[in-house]
Amino acid sequence: MSRAQAESVIKNIIREVAQRCAEKGHNVSETLVAFMVKAVVLDPRNQFNVDRTLTNNDVLKLIELCVDRLVDERSPALDTIKMQVYFDMNYTSRREILEEHQRMLPARLLAVSREITDCRARSREELDTLYRKIVRYMLLHSGVGSPTDVNTVREVTAALQSVFPQTELGTFMSLIKKDKEQQLNELSMIVLGIRLFNKSIGKGGEGIDDLPAVLHEVISATRSRMELELKATRGLASQYTALLEWLYDPEVGPSDFFIPHHLLSQALCNVRQHEALLNVVLADVGLCSKQLESLQTELQKHMKELRDIVQYKRIIPTAQVFPYFTTLAKLWAGLQNEMVLLSVLSKLVENLRPFLAAQGRLVPRDQFEVLLEDLEVKSDEQRMKDSSENRINPLEFEGQEWLFPETTTNFDQLPLQFKGMCGYTLADKHGFLLPGNPSIGVLKHREKYYIFSSKEAACEFALSPDEYITRVAEIARQSPELIHLLELHQQFASVTPYPEVQVGERLLVRPIIKSDSTTQTDTHLVETNILKSYEWNEWELRRKAIRLANLRRKVTHSMQTDLSHMRRDNVTQTYPPKDVACQSKTDDGTNVPKPEVYLAGLRGEESNTKQMVKVNLTRAVDE
Repeated sequence: MSRAQAESVIKNIIREVAQRCAEKGHNVSETLVAFMVKAVVLDPRNQFNVDRTLTNNDVLKLIELCVDRLVDERSPALDTIKMQVYFDMNYTSRREILEEHQRMLPARLLAVSREITDCRARSREELDTLYRKIVRYMLLHSGVGSPTDVNTVREVTAALQSVFPQTELGTFMSLIKKDKEQQLNELSMIVLGIRLFNKSIGKGGEGIDDLPAVLHEVISATRSRMELELKATRGLASQYTALLEWLYDPEVGPSDFFIPHHLLSQALCNVRQHEALLNVVLADVGLCSKQLESLQTELQKHMKELRDIVQYKRIIPTAQVFPYFTTLAKLWAGLQNEMVLLSVLSKLVENLRPFLAAQGRLVPRDQFEVLLEDLEVKSDEQRMKDSSENRINPLEFEGQEWLFPETTTNFDQLPLQFKGMCGYTLADKHGFLLPGNPSIGVLKHREKYYIFSSKEAACEFALSPDEYITRVAEIARQSPELIHLLELHQQFASVTPYPEVQVGERLLVRPIIKSDSTTQTDTHLVETNILKSYEWNEWELRRKAIRLANLRRKVTHSMQTDLSHMRRDNVTQTYPPKDVACQSKTDDGTNVPKPEVYLAGLRGEESNTKQMVKVNLTRAVDE
């Protein structure tokens, strides 16, 4: 079957199951249906072959089985699966919750922001209206005070005028929309910082509650409420554990009991799952408390520094105080985020309570108390204390590694398998969840760590650990709620009917991508022959050629000092100068004849009259 066909078949099955459940008055999500489809296919009792294509009869059988399980109101296992699906779909990390809150905040302010950025005010009245809208935006963005409170609006207006007077509206309107939005956000932070500072010095702060004190009260109340609920859940788990121990005891346990053992095991699983989820939420509440202390310390520190700057000064540069106002606003926003987180966590815990209904109806409360009258109900701490003295002797087990608190570094941080439950009890008593005791000894098998409820259970498990691990996996196939509770996803990663299906993939037994593994290879498995001068890029070759050509035209210089004199030969090489001549097309020139003029008769004759004769012998120019 192709991928597209597989997706189509599974989606049709999910749609049909959800529709039939709705007809019977049960509204179920597609994620829950997808998880149930996977659980039914994995259950070996249903005889589905995951390696072949589902026939029409298989599809009909699968739909009927899923519908029957999803409409069973007396099944604690179904409640546990619903609890797991709900928590997995609604619980996120602190960072994701805050990011979602930050994405929703601009959406709530979008209408007001658009009115401001798209405004084309001209007249005085329109500008006044625009300024009032900006004041309203400041209030809504900070989340401190009500826009309908006159005193709060006046205080915000005064703070805004000190940093953004109404005369600046013309400059503001000339900006592009993106710059307007950025300036609005920056002004909101500064105005909130001013209001917080005014409240600290007793000169304002209208509508601003003492948020740190409120958070302290909310955290304390939330933690107390969750701890009480966790205490009740742990008490219920101890009662179910005591009842199951009595039923499984071959000496004093009854041979026939009016409630099947597997239903009581499912009820215990339901309570243990609720306990595990409450521990997760309580840890987040603890983080909120630590974050509150850190933010409160930073807020007081910056407030003191700002008071020292402003004290006894009339004129203060804005560049000096505006960063402090912005920092105060950011710290206050951090306190508001903690309030949002507490609200989300409280709602999450409240929505988990309906998933305990089935196990509550399994045994009436008065009848349950009667059953427990003659039984000793021990808490998990009491069980661990009673069994801590009876420890494993590692010398009795050759070839196996046992870890103990006093000999192992970071013993408390070992990743225990089966979420700290005893693997032997899980396999031997068909899914009975009994917490293990690390003090007895932790068995390290195939780079994984297992703990046990007693020394006898540890010895039995150590004789054939692979067999017990396989039996636990087979029990988890029949009770799919154990896969998520015991974190057995990796064992079922390869057993998937259609691995391409993406519906509800967070709980469809996804594989764990992390694993502990070791590898070793030779240092030089194959002789390498790397030619460092090789270059695949022809443009790089061209650049090298150009550099070589330029280098050929350079002059080599050498220098000799006193320290290097007579120690090495110095050679300087230059290219000899070239004779350069220029030849024109024709050779031409001019030569003027030399004048030759002679005078005769100036001397030699003795007479009173002398006759001079001038003879010009100069040659003609054109000769």
